Amino acid sequence: MMRHRHRRRRLMSEINVVPLIDVMLVLLVVFMITAPMLAQSVKVELPRVAAGPADSSDRETIIVTVDRQGVYFLNDRRVSESALKREVAERLARRRDTPVHVRGDRQVPYGAVVRVMALLKDAGAPGVGLITLPDAAADRRGRPPEKR
Repeated sequence: MMRHRHRRRRLMSEINVVPLIDVMLVLLVVFMITAPMLAQSVKVELPRVAAGPADSSDRETIIVTVDRQGVYFLNDRRVSESALKREVAERLARRRDTPVHVRGDRQVPYGAVVRVMALLKDAGAPGVGLITLPDAAADRRGRPPEKR
């Protein structure tokens, strides 16, 4: 009888893989469902900076304005489409890193702003910034308003 008392059970040294298989099947289903959605999305590179005013105090800035009637202004001086392209190209030829910004009226059609951006790209602008007014709700709280 003493022999049975001292006899110990052997430890089981096997890994139970059933829970791992369950997790893998769930992940497989999730990826099968989300993969087609990812293929149809549009790639957008978002900026990783805090929203705030751009610092361009030490250099010249090119500001193109489009008013409600679709008239172009280069640094508050009225210009034609061809003159805008020519003058911006000349300024960028002198200094390639000159910032270029577009200020469009809220009522102007979207196509007019896109047309100006295309003209600036043809003139050699490496990038174009859009000038907007800060949201009043964002100013009060110090952050952008939440969508409801």
